[in-house]
Amino acid sequence: MTDDDYMRIALREAMTAADEGEVPVGAVIVHAGKIIGKAHNQTELLQDPTAHAEILAITQAAAALKNWRIEKSVMYVTKEPCIMCAGALILARMERLVFGVRDPKRGGAVSLFNVLNNPQLNHRVEVVEGVLGPECQSVLQEFFRARREESNHEH
Repeated sequence: MTDDDYMRIALREAMTAADEGEVPVGAVIVHAGKIIGKAHNQTELLQDPTAHAEILAITQAAAALKNWRIEKSVMYVTKEPCIMCAGALILARMERLVFGVRDPKRGGAVSLFNVLNNPQLNHRVEVVEGVLGPECQSVLQEFFRARREESNHEH
């Protein structure tokens, strides 16, 4: 499977999040050609500020490998990880991050901070951006457009 194929799976996770009223972000972790983690945002459902797609997928992947080091693995995520999630990728020793669209307000990989390739940290993560970018952008824009319309109807 290609980066596009795995990103399509992450996009399906993002759409599930949107259907559940969560910010539509989906993440998939692949190790040795096998999906070992797959999740979407659940901050509202769990009332947990750390329940981002990336964190939930990392938890699943660590359980699958029975190891907190998720080495030689790739995370596919529809939106650039925030600083918390970028830090978790470093801690998990992720080899590669592939994301769809930048997050100019909270991005921890390239937009605001370059956590994943900071020379002061003990690990680096290869970053690939823009995979299925327009599709990832569209899911986010549609979600927030619908939220604004709901908000306007309430007033």
